[in-house]
Amino acid sequence: MLASPESRQSAVSAPPPLPDPARTALFLDVDGTLAELRDQPSQVIVPASTVAVLGRLHTALHGAVVILSGRSGSGIDELLRPLALPYGANHGAERRDLTGRIHRIDPPPGLPAALEALRQGAAGWDGVLVEPKPLGVAVHYRMAPDRGEAVHKLVQAVAARHAGQFDVQPGKMVFELKPRGVDKGGALREFMRGTVLADRIPVMAGDDLTDESAFAAAQEAGGFGIKVGTGDSIAPWRLSGPADLARWLGALCAKSGL
Repeated sequence: MLASPESRQSAVSAPPPLPDPARTALFLDVDGTLAELRDQPSQVIVPASTVAVLGRLHTALHGAVVILSGRSGSGIDELLRPLALPYGANHGAERRDLTGRIHRIDPPPGLPAALEALRQGAAGWDGVLVEPKPLGVAVHYRMAPDRGEAVHKLVQAVAARHAGQFDVQPGKMVFELKPRGVDKGGALREFMRGTVLADRIPVMAGDDLTDESAFAAAQEAGGFGIKVGTGDSIAPWRLSGPADLARWLGALCAKSGL
């Protein structure tokens, strides 16, 4: 491992080290990590200055900058325009590799029925947003925090009607149906199997429960995770928020000579 804190308590308060850019594969979440969270996903904006740093890092790391997000691939590209970075979208169910080739699993057959059931179940719940995705459905309750338990029960019930097709993924003020067995940890491992990244050390930054599997995968491969924001995490290092991460990415860019 590149660096390891002496204890979990010291880890959660310590800033992450700057790894060797020539040996690093950088994996980044979007919402809450590169960009501040908003009431609705459509309101999220990645600062232009952060996009510029990502572009320079993509050059400095010879393409080894990968986005891992619950968003769709097209949604990632829209936020990071004009960049077209490699990604593991939909929690890794859709990947664009370093050559630009897209790899995508088939949608669960029960997805249309699950979406309709969630829409019907949440009808009349003011502030609850049902977000259809290409391979799943997210139900957000950020604008209706008192509905969290009800949303959880609804999503679990719908998943149970389609046994073996979906996992229920909790997150920050959201519960999501995603394809069974898909997570960001698996996506990171798949990217690291590629010849371009095989000799590099993965560093993963993320803010939510969805990122924990990727933190674990990075650490298994000799790298480390960076927890962005508050909350328990297995990641050994922490930054306070997207602005703090942007500064760290800028410092890594400077270390690379760009």
